[in-house]
Amino acid sequence: MIRFTSGEIIMAIPRHFTTEGSWRHPGGKLLRSGPETLTDAELLAIIISSGSPRKPAEQIAKELIEKFQSFRGMAEQDVKEFMKIKGLGQVKLCRIAAAFEIARRIVNQVLEEQKE
Repeated sequence: MIRFTSGEIIMAIPRHFTTEGSWRHPGGKLLRSGPETLTDAELLAIIISSGSPRKPAEQIAKELIEKFQSFRGMAEQDVKEFMKIKGLGQVKLCRIAAAFEIARRIVNQVLEEQKE
């Protein structure tokens, strides 16, 4: 296993996953260099996964970051604001919402553990 560490979080990548070659998607950069090396837009592009025929995931992610300024800015938006972004459908919105919910739960768990 290859291990990337960021603080106390460890992500193990199986050895059979390739980290070599030219990847066009930010996932290749994550595997080669670790998640902490990615920009917010690159991380978001991985969550979005695939773009649309006219707009790659990376472009959709950049538009979201530019429009809402940050992940926190995105988290504070109503879903209707996201629906205004071309190339962002229900599946991509569900992925983004799930990622924010996971982050919220991690924060709540850390806060609970600090109280103990």
